Amino acid sequence: MVSIDRIAEELYAGDTPVSAVTQVHRQVSDLRRALDSSEAQRSAIETRAPGYVVHVEPDALDLHRFERRCARADEALGSDDAAGALAALDEALGLWRGDALADLATETFAQRPIGRLEELRQRALERRAETLLALGRHADVIPELTELAAAQPLRERLRELLMLALYRSGRQVDALEVYRTTRAALVEAFGVEPGPELQRLEQAILVHDPGLAAPGGPVPAEPGGAVLVAARTLAAARALAALGGPLARRPGHELIAALLLAEESDLGAATAGLAAERAISAEPMRVAAFVAGDETDDVLRLARSYAARLVLVEAPAELIAGGPPPGELVDLLERSPADVAIVAPGAGSGWSGRGVIVPFGGGEHDWSALELGAWLATATGQPLRLAGTRADPTGPGRDASRMLADASMAVQRLTGIVAEPILAEPNPSGLAQAAAGAGVIVVGLSPRWRQEGLGEARSMLVSEDGAPMLAVHRGPQPSGIAPREAMTRFTWSAAGG
Repeated sequence: MVSIDRIAEELYAGDTPVSAVTQVHRQVSDLRRALDSSEAQRSAIETRAPGYVVHVEPDALDLHRFERRCARADEALGSDDAAGALAALDEALGLWRGDALADLATETFAQRPIGRLEELRQRALERRAETLLALGRHADVIPELTELAAAQPLRERLRELLMLALYRSGRQVDALEVYRTTRAALVEAFGVEPGPELQRLEQAILVHDPGLAAPGGPVPAEPGGAVLVAARTLAAARALAALGGPLARRPGHELIAALLLAEESDLGAATAGLAAERAISAEPMRVAAFVAGDETDDVLRLARSYAARLVLVEAPAELIAGGPPPGELVDLLERSPADVAIVAPGAGSGWSGRGVIVPFGGGEHDWSALELGAWLATATGQPLRLAGTRADPTGPGRDASRMLADASMAVQRLTGIVAEPILAEPNPSGLAQAAAGAGVIVVGLSPRWRQEGLGEARSMLVSEDGAPMLAVHRGPQPSGIAPREAMTRFTWSAAGG
């Protein structure tokens, strides 16, 4: 069920007119007439308070057909049937006709779905290239990979596949040239070196490593992704890296810390400070300092280039003060391919406190907060606690214990952690009291975050003397605890995966 309020919120991008409910009724009525036929047993759109439900018959939605074919390709690859995987991927990609939702490209509400769909397509294209390499058709895939890599020059996985295809085709010099140009682009844009996978491939090509020979081996596995820290000061980068560092212990992940500077004169000191942090870091860590033209665009470029699974940023002062988020933060949250955690730092006990506490209400961003909380708990060995409300003695509702149990079971499949439930008083200060003494608090943003920011209950969790609070916004990419085969949240989430 999608509520009328949410439909209006999405359609009008938060600037909802007084007549919004009437207009939604009229537009849904028009849509119902367009979808329904006289032979239908029931309407495709059902009215269900407080909104509507769409009934989608099997194979009626091309997205579902695409996902099923991609899943079939994964099963075939798991059975060493590369030919079957290629056939399934060709069927899946054959469903595409141009860019995703091209007729809605200027609509605000369509931006996140467009990002999800394009990421699905991109991952399928990469899988197809991997499959062709597994079949020994390295020469066939070079033109396609060349075009894809030119369109996304900072996406390292595409460059890695292109280098492998060129090397297997007897073009060692061309393969090394791809590495050189990729490194130059990364250094010029961000001041960072290529990732470890690309560096290892370059070294393997230089020594003619027999492991690069084609074909017969399994399709190369994709790296897990990055935990990206983006800050304006060295102190903030240090604090964010302390939270994000343990997350990089998950296999295939790495920590990237970026300082976004306003003045060129700060470059030397900032780079030296980051290098010192990297030298003492217990986790794999890459660092970069650069003068930011547009901070949001620069953070998004880093997130996309390094397949970020999480972006950590400072909470702006106006958000901590209880106001709505500034425009640049709204832009980042709406366009980020990964979950974004807005960090309100505290001076609390850190990991020596009562573990990781996640206030959970079942909302879209609450599930992302749960996934991040479970990721932190597994990385640090801390207990995971889920907080909900007690039953209101003045109302008919029940307590949140059943919902918390469902949430705990959802993450047990992947982490093995049994979350401890905590029931708080059903008032704004109840959650703050339940979270007292926590090591870290992870909370999902409310559905109305654009207008109300953190909101009253979440704002009460922010304390200079308390635990750091991470307010999470859900992105289209899978989180850090997702299965490695998961492509986007369209195909996996803690709630439904």
